[in-house]
Amino acid sequence: AVDYIVRWRLFGGRFLRFARTHFLHTVVVILPLLRPLRIVPLYDAIQHRQGEPRLTLHARVIAYASLSTLLLGFAGALAVYQQERGAPGATMKTFGDAVWWAAETISTVGYGDITPVTTGGRAIAMGMMAGGLALLGAVTGSFSSWLLQIFSSESDKRPPGS
Repeated sequence: AVDYIVRWRLFGGRFLRFARTHFLHTVVVILPLLRPLRIVPLYDAIQHRQGEPRLTLHARVIAYASLSTLLLGFAGALAVYQQERGAPGATMKTFGDAVWWAAETISTVGYGDITPVTTGGRAIAMGMMAGGLALLGAVTGSFSSWLLQIFSSESDKRPPGS
């Protein structure tokens, strides 16, 4: 929060304009659990070090989706463990159980061996299911688009009639 306030004061503008232009920092101050997302601008700066991005758009989408999946899984495991810890009838006894549950929920496997029993835990589960499907769709779509682009460029290189 102190870093955020210092950046705002050095910005010299109004707070709402600062919050809009520094959206990621604003989100991190409100939700400290998302602090690892602060690496995203650094990653972009490294990628554009020589003007051109080092990774293609498809690779960046896959990299961002992978990082988002890890963060969603870790945040979901922490949140659901907090909700389920000590609840009557809970099958989630340890943080390791919560991580296992998060992995199977995000990957849409859902073995059913560990399930949330509290209302808060079930709400978190619904969010993780939706997030897991969205991230899976983004990676699948980007990968499919990349394959189509490769196959299309290969067919353009062939001489006519072959």
